[in-house]
Amino acid sequence: MSSEIDLNDLKRRMKGAIENLKSEFVGLRTGRASVNLMDPVMVDAYGSQMPLNQIATISTPDARMISVQVWDKSMVSSAEKAIRNAGLGLNPVTDGQTLRVPIPELNEERRAELTKVAGKYAEQTRIAVRNVRRDGMDTIKRLEKDSEISQDEQKSFSDRIQKLTDEMIKEIDLLSDIKENEIMHI
Repeated sequence: MSSEIDLNDLKRRMKGAIENLKSEFVGLRTGRASVNLMDPVMVDAYGSQMPLNQIATISTPDARMISVQVWDKSMVSSAEKAIRNAGLGLNPVTDGQTLRVPIPELNEERRAELTKVAGKYAEQTRIAVRNVRRDGMDTIKRLEKDSEISQDEQKSFSDRIQKLTDEMIKEIDLLSDIKENEIMHI
């Protein structure tokens, strides 16, 4: 058996795509305040783009409000602008060095839109997983062609890679269903 075939590496790469999907889903607003909602917000600070949580303390005083306590007074307007322009549909209100970000109720139209976005993220992840599968299949076909592994080994590896891919796609579908249900029923 060749050391070039590393199923654990394929699994790690597929899991990485799923972890990325989970972080994308965190950014989709479900009508509840969450500090994770601010994860995609990047602020122009000190000459570079920085995550909001590196220039402020983010908290949720209640279910419909996010509080952003900016540490440096000179960064308040940059943080406010970054939140407005992050595509989250949020409008912060400045109160000294604190930004209060009310989380509005989701209407049906916005829920349907967010569900489509969640579906798009899930499909991109499925494609990423299939690309990893293709890489693995290409490797084993090349090894079999070069007579480094037998046809039986090639068939065995193909089956294991396909089984791994099927498991990952099932996990993506489950995460997608959970997120869509969360968006539509909260």
